[in-house]
Amino acid sequence: MGVNLKQSPGKGGDGCAAFHREKFKPFGPPSGGDGGRGGDVYILPTSELTTLSTVPKKIRGENGTHGQGTWQNGKSGSPLVIKVPVGTIVRQLPWDDPRRAKDFWESEEESLHGLSASDKRDKMRDNRWVHYPRFEEANIARDSFKEAETAYYKQERMRRYENRRKMAAATIYLDLDKEEKSERPLNAPLGTRHQEPLGHLIAAGGLGGLGNPHFVSTDNRSPKFATRGLEGERLTLSLELKLLADVGLVGMPNAGKSTLLRALTGGRAKSEVASYAFTTLNPVVGIVRVAEDGTFEGSIAGPSVYDETLIEEQHERERIESGEYATTLTRNQTSGEVSENSDTPSRPGHHFDLFEKFRFTIADNPGLIECASENVGLGHAFLRSMERSHVLVYVVDLSAEAPWDELGILREELEKYQPGMSEKGCIVVANKADLLASDGDPVEIAKAKAKLKELENYVKTKMVLQDGRRLDVIATAAKFSQNLTKVVALMQKYVQEARDRVNNGS
Repeated sequence: MGVNLKQSPGKGGDGCAAFHREKFKPFGPPSGGDGGRGGDVYILPTSELTTLSTVPKKIRGENGTHGQGTWQNGKSGSPLVIKVPVGTIVRQLPWDDPRRAKDFWESEEESLHGLSASDKRDKMRDNRWVHYPRFEEANIARDSFKEAETAYYKQERMRRYENRRKMAAATIYLDLDKEEKSERPLNAPLGTRHQEPLGHLIAAGGLGGLGNPHFVSTDNRSPKFATRGLEGERLTLSLELKLLADVGLVGMPNAGKSTLLRALTGGRAKSEVASYAFTTLNPVVGIVRVAEDGTFEGSIAGPSVYDETLIEEQHERERIESGEYATTLTRNQTSGEVSENSDTPSRPGHHFDLFEKFRFTIADNPGLIECASENVGLGHAFLRSMERSHVLVYVVDLSAEAPWDELGILREELEKYQPGMSEKGCIVVANKADLLASDGDPVEIAKAKAKLKELENYVKTKMVLQDGRRLDVIATAAKFSQNLTKVVALMQKYVQEARDRVNNGS
């Protein structure tokens, strides 16, 4: 997503408040304070968010306050912290990108288009100067004001050149893959304030305007003009969220990844299941909850058959129309009920809360095709969604003519996109085993076993990782939740190993 940051300007130096204080002594000494600078804008990664939907399209920092009389400077604007999910990539759009928001000078040039030279001059002065009431014409005629205006435009040209140079470089690139936390010093003095982390500075606030004491000269001992605050940094950022999942499913279109995710999560993951390719266009993340005895939520809750989405929706409508749910207990009414003789009290929440000992996240990624690493079929967008998974699980269609060819293509595309990415692979799930020898024919059963054996030999000889590890091959039927307990046990093992490596800094 794109974000336009229009930084808040500082306020005018004297401002109206300072002039009103002096209106009863217009010939007194200049005492207008400077305006406060605009608030800075920061970006902070947090684990509390999972999407970028809460980030506004346009963001503006807080304005500073006006300066006042008797040399009272204005208050600076408070910093603005934009919270984004962990795993967000922040890129600044370059100068020549048409999506980039125009800076202050470009916007001003557009507003001046078609005006006469005198009108342009008057409008530009109004954007930069504040005059004491009824003194504007007298100020403009003074040599001291003309000299101050010349010096102002000279400094502005330098600022504009520096801004163009900075925008051309487009230096902002942040990979926010870790949450930032601040720790209070153990031996801090009593009363020390705890500063919460602000994150990364992405746009600095504008400077406040200068009060009239700054323009005192030998010719003008009591200037009746001040400057307005300067425009802060204005830039356009591109935010991209890379999913942080423990396990990422990698497979060709229609290999059964979505069905596998639904079976592992007990149907709680809302992923689309259909018989056509590219059903999943955006990654879907689900949570797998495992009990101490190795059972998981999907093995003891929900239906045992996970059919296509349209078919399940049709069956759901039929149950509703038949009144099947009229006397069904709610989730809170049934939660915690292990058995009739159980002494464990019922409590709110999901029934699996009592059993859960381990959990991990699993991402159903869109299907890959050959040449996905060359961005064929939105390949780069799909591959980026798998990049941050700690563990990759290949899902192939065992009923296909040559599932080992699919496996070779998947590994090759991962390596082309990012060398070493295939080293995260740990498991090969041979899905749709129920489509082989479904009629119980001994000849078909023998063929199915031979195909599975050939796939295992391919993995054993062609898929050896650099550290010598070999991938586990498991035949499953995700639609009927068959042989998934072993899959979950292996996933839990590899996820725990990956977490230990991260915690140890290796």
